[in-house]
Amino acid sequence: MGAVKTKRMPRAVREQQMLDAAVRIFGRRGYTAASMDEIAELAGVSKPLVYLYLNSKEDLFTACIRREAKALTGAVRSGVRPGLPADRQLWDGLRAFFAHTGEHPDAWSVLHLQARTHGATFAAEVTAMREEIVAFVTQLIVVAAREAHRNPDLPEREVAGLAEALVGAAESLAAWANATPGVTAREAAETLMNFAWAGLANLMADRPWTPPEEPEAPEAPGELGEPVAQPG
Repeated sequence: MGAVKTKRMPRAVREQQMLDAAVRIFGRRGYTAASMDEIAELAGVSKPLVYLYLNSKEDLFTACIRREAKALTGAVRSGVRPGLPADRQLWDGLRAFFAHTGEHPDAWSVLHLQARTHGATFAAEVTAMREEIVAFVTQLIVVAAREAHRNPDLPEREVAGLAEALVGAAESLAAWANATPGVTAREAAETLMNFAWAGLANLMADRPWTPPEEPEAPEAPGELGEPVAQPG
């Protein structure tokens, strides 16, 4: 009998194995400390094969960012069901966000920490992902606000800042949740809903918080053309 031939692994599958290994190493060791030797060993391939498939450490890191950013935005979008009340859509979106970042802590480390601190090219990749999520949250809030205010022309800029603040809070909370043992995705989402929705609900009901009026500053001597008294 002849020797049994092993089935060659498709390139796409092998490449995903390399990316899986790279995300784990980059996420745990950081971009600078991570080595291609470690990544190749964890992926079960030779280092030359990693270079053949992904060209360089920089290109490998970029590929990791793009894959994980796509996975995160996809998880958030698929977690939200259109047609539900705004608070339920926000709740579902937050649960999907925290579930994904909690289940993939190395990927979140790559996106939230490593990519932002190792050069403008990497940061730009994460910025594009963040802008997509902010735009998605903005649309969710503005649709609810237009319905609540019975104003179909309410401009997006009225709620754009809220979406930015909400996404920023979610990012920080995800990092905290991943570093705090025992915090579940549901608990993280509930924390942010309790923090944010009270304010959003008041806005939907046209009851925004307004700052107190500033007292008028006293006029300084000599204002309005009045002569300034000179000392005797």
